[in-house]
Amino acid sequence: MQRKNVDEIFKKLSEQSPTPKIELEYHNNFTLFVAVVLSAQSTDKGVNKATPVLFEIADDPYKMLLLGESKLKEHIKSIGLYNSKAKNIINSCKIMVDEYNNQLPDNFEDLLKLPGVGRKSANVLLNSLFNESTIAVDTHVFRVSNRLGLCKTKTPDATEFALNEKISDKWKKYAHHWLVLHGRYICKARKPLCSECVIYHLCEFKDKN
Repeated sequence: MQRKNVDEIFKKLSEQSPTPKIELEYHNNFTLFVAVVLSAQSTDKGVNKATPVLFEIADDPYKMLLLGESKLKEHIKSIGLYNSKAKNIINSCKIMVDEYNNQLPDNFEDLLKLPGVGRKSANVLLNSLFNESTIAVDTHVFRVSNRLGLCKTKTPDATEFALNEKISDKWKKYAHHWLVLHGRYICKARKPLCSECVIYHLCEFKDKN
């Protein structure tokens, strides 16, 4: 796709939502970390239903360790893969308490050392909490980017690298948020709402309707 068309796509998406934000609910850096870990292969809506009481009890790593893995599981058992997610959260809290003064680390390399944190999660945290212009690739971003023709990739990592090359710096701060929202509400996996799409004329998807 030509650069001018890429710019036009993000111009149109930005006009709909100039400064989009993550839809996970959180109170501080740590609670967003927990919400992001819980959101893997789960919906933001489902995570938001499970976390309010949890975050009242445990809103930092030390308090989460005091709560313990078994009680944490009770709070998040409505979320998929909750056993492994609880284990990852507790092990991450141990690292944060022991190595980062009870704080969430603020750089990519250290975030990746936390159990349950991959490239996507690290980029989400850096973007939402530390104002970095990272591009996080979830299922929505992967699908929408390839449908539109922003890239032709087969893995999330390849999509991240391709989008960083293709998207102008002026769009990068909010780029993945726009793509997530577009994928969640318009360019849906099974039945994309092409008649409601503001970038229909720029889309290269051969099966658009």
